[in-house]
Amino acid sequence: MKLFIYLLLLITTNVFADSDINVVGLFSSKAVVIINHGRPQTLSVGQRSPEGVKLVSADSSKAVFEVDGKQKQLGMGQAATVFAGSGSPGTVTITSNEAGGYYTDGAINGVIVKFLVDTGANVVALNTRTATNAGIDYSKGGFVGVHTANGTTTGYHVVIDSLKVGSIVLTHVDAVVGVNGPDFVLLGMTALRRLQMSQDGNTITLVQRY
Repeated sequence: MKLFIYLLLLITTNVFADSDINVVGLFSSKAVVIINHGRPQTLSVGQRSPEGVKLVSADSSKAVFEVDGKQKQLGMGQAATVFAGSGSPGTVTITSNEAGGYYTDGAINGVIVKFLVDTGANVVALNTRTATNAGIDYSKGGFVGVHTANGTTTGYHVVIDSLKVGSIVLTHVDAVVGVNGPDFVLLGMTALRRLQMSQDGNTITLVQRY
């Protein structure tokens, strides 16, 4: 049986900002949360939100969340503040899929998207549907070219207000909106140049520099 609870959890993440988390549903192995006044999202056990909040366990009466290695159990009607390690850079580790692509969940302007890390792309690139969902008015942008690992395409120049990958948060990121782009977002060099990237086997680690 689905039990709804309403509580406010303020979490300070390692990206130097608080995340407002409103847990609006609890059931077996899942929790429904609203983070930073965005859209409701359902987290399954083991899943981490684009804002860096991980659901460790959940049943109809309680849930355990993890932020920056710290855990807190919350029951019906309870609220808490979990303080992450302040001052440390945002970090995310991504494992490649069978085809060798580095895909990861994230968010643009609070809207959940899937990123593909593409060091061959000179800018972050997204399609018109993703841009519209994220509240980006690309029609006013100038028409520019974008070089990717698969060739060159064109699109509208825009500036993304907020881009999140795990605990990494970037603001004012130059991007290009393509009319016929893929459903995933290319995480290109306008974002990657602000990160430190290292590779170990089939995993890469991104660390926020500024």
